[in-house]
Amino acid sequence: MRIERVVDAAVVEAGVELFDEPPKAAATERFLSSPGHHLLFAYDDQADDSGAVVGMISGVETTHPDKGTEMFLYELGVVPTARKRGVAAELVRALAALAKARGCYGMWVGVDVDNVAALATYRRAGAQEETACVVQSWGLSRLAWSLSVLSVQAAGVRWSSGFCQVAATSRGVL
Repeated sequence: MRIERVVDAAVVEAGVELFDEPPKAAATERFLSSPGHHLLFAYDDQADDSGAVVGMISGVETTHPDKGTEMFLYELGVVPTARKRGVAAELVRALAALAKARGCYGMWVGVDVDNVAALATYRRAGAQEETACVVQSWGLSRLAWSLSVLSVQAAGVRWSSGFCQVAATSRGVL
C-alpha cells in the first residue's frame, strides 16, 4: 500500500466511492487549492487492479491566535473490500505525520460515541480519548441561509463584504 497526497482534482474521481456524496467540481478545486487543506489517498498496489484507491483521509489545519495550528481530521473512508487490513490506521498515521511536519501542535477528530470501528481505528493509530463533548451545528443551506439573512436584515443588520455591521436601530443588537 502507498499513500499519496492528492493535488489534482481529476484524481479525486478515482476515489469517488469513498465520499458520502459525489465530489462537486468547484468544492474539490477550492479544497485542493486552499493552503492547509489536505487529501490523502491510499492505493493498493498488490491488488488485481493494481493502483486502485482503497482509502482516503482529509484534514484541515485550523489556527487560533492563542493556540497555534492543529489538524482537524475531517473525514476518513475505506472501501469495504479493504477494511480490517490496517488501511484506515495507516491513513490516520500519515495525516498525523503530515500535521507534525507542517508544525501542528496536535490533531483531533469528532467521532460518534457508537461508531465502534472508528474509535478502534483512532486508538490503533495512537489517539487518546478525551472527555465527551456536545456538537452544535448551524444548517446553512441556501434556503435556511436566505431566511436567516432576511431575518437579520429585518432586525436592522446590514451586510458588507461578507461581514455584518449592526445598524443603529431601536431594535438593538441581536
